Amino acid sequence: MNHLKIGWAGLGNMGAPMVTNLVKAGFNVKVYNRTTAKAAELQEKLGVQVATCPKHLVEDVDIVITMLTDDAALKEVYEGPEGILSVTLPIDMLAIDMSTVSPDTTRQLAALCEAAGIWYMDAPVSGSVKPAEEAQLVIMAGGRAEDFERAKPIFNALGKAAYLLGENGAGNYAKLAINTFLGITLQGLSEAVVFAKNNGVSPEQLLTLINGGPIASVISNTKSRNIINHDFTPAFPLSLLAKDIRLAKGQGMDTPMGNALFTTLQEAVAKGLGAADMIAIYQYLEQEYAV
Repeated sequence: MNHLKIGWAGLGNMGAPMVTNLVKAGFNVKVYNRTTAKAAELQEKLGVQVATCPKHLVEDVDIVITMLTDDAALKEVYEGPEGILSVTLPIDMLAIDMSTVSPDTTRQLAALCEAAGIWYMDAPVSGSVKPAEEAQLVIMAGGRAEDFERAKPIFNALGKAAYLLGENGAGNYAKLAINTFLGITLQGLSEAVVFAKNNGVSPEQLLTLINGGPIASVISNTKSRNIINHDFTPAFPLSLLAKDIRLAKGQGMDTPMGNALFTTLQEAVAKGLGAADMIAIYQYLEQEYAV
């Protein structure tokens, strides 16, 4: 049994399996989720405590972790009327945010936390639902070295690797860079399939060639079946990838392929594909450019 007491906010597609892995690793976990049914489900399944609000979440915990949708949700959990910062917290408490948010938000919350006697670390992850379930996430952190060491047992329970990259915000920058590369890869893959299909080569034929050759990748292999079967069940929704690329642009990303990706994602969301998986980039391009 690990003696660290953890408060966890956010039980979405990623948060719920991550909490499950912490409980399996022997951590004492208390959870909060805006949709109370998800928290109740985990309580029944794992025996975790359930907090009614972020304020109650941080009572009697050593570390609080957030895994939330966006900057607004994160700020509400910290700064809302019953937020984490609305109570006097234990000195030397550690707060870890594993969401994908703006480095600006991270630095703002880190300053507020430091004023309240809390150390703050950004630690977003690379990997979607299956890696989260299998504790195979890659964690990229920004913050103090001593806090990273303190968090290592947690990171070891959640992922296959964790890296401290610099001060607060460094983890966010790395995650936005990775998701920019991810999106560009998905758009390139999708454009190639659309071009081939327009010229008589089926998606299945082309993807077999791609995945059997030197340009194969984990993501091309993973998403090929979705393209072939037109299955856009969300593992990572397109709307969240669009949000991440918008954040990257807000941090100065202004390159040819990055801008093209930004435009594609915004248009795909406008066409109603935001709730579909990120490989719905292909669905959008197919609709717009098929002949």
